[in-house]
Amino acid sequence: MKLLNLNISFEQYAGIHELAEKDSALCKLSEQALSGSYSPYSKFRVGTAVRLASGETILGSNQENLAYPSGLCAERVALFSIGASYPNAVIESMAITAQTDNFEILKPITSCGGCLQVMAEFERKQFSPIEVIFYCLNGEILKVPSVQSLLPFSFVEDRLGAKA
Repeated sequence: MKLLNLNISFEQYAGIHELAEKDSALCKLSEQALSGSYSPYSKFRVGTAVRLASGETILGSNQENLAYPSGLCAERVALFSIGASYPNAVIESMAITAQTDNFEILKPITSCGGCLQVMAEFERKQFSPIEVIFYCLNGEILKVPSVQSLLPFSFVEDRLGAKA
């Protein structure tokens, strides 16, 4: 038996004012994306802004449905939109934020496991890391250099894509 350890490095910022301009701008766009959220059941709005290597930014917001499994998280809305409209695009960075009228969000929200797996697939497909910024409105910000940092044991099965 071996005991192994995993460590991740991430940056922590007290607020948006500490970020570089391009990251601050991406966070502000994720905040704008909140307005597209359809969340009448949870009242928990999530917005994502994804910066492509081309300089273009794609927004996504969570979309709920009365049949709960039929909804989709903001991250996947944005990523699947990119996959459908810009299939060869390279993603540089994404910012994710949340807001609710029911309580004050005091820490950055992080992506769910399903979103992390989709993010990992995009990172794997483009052979380069995707920087992820978790932005708490009026609060702390966490920044990781790669989705791999967040999901080191993502599902990978190379034989599924292999040609017979």
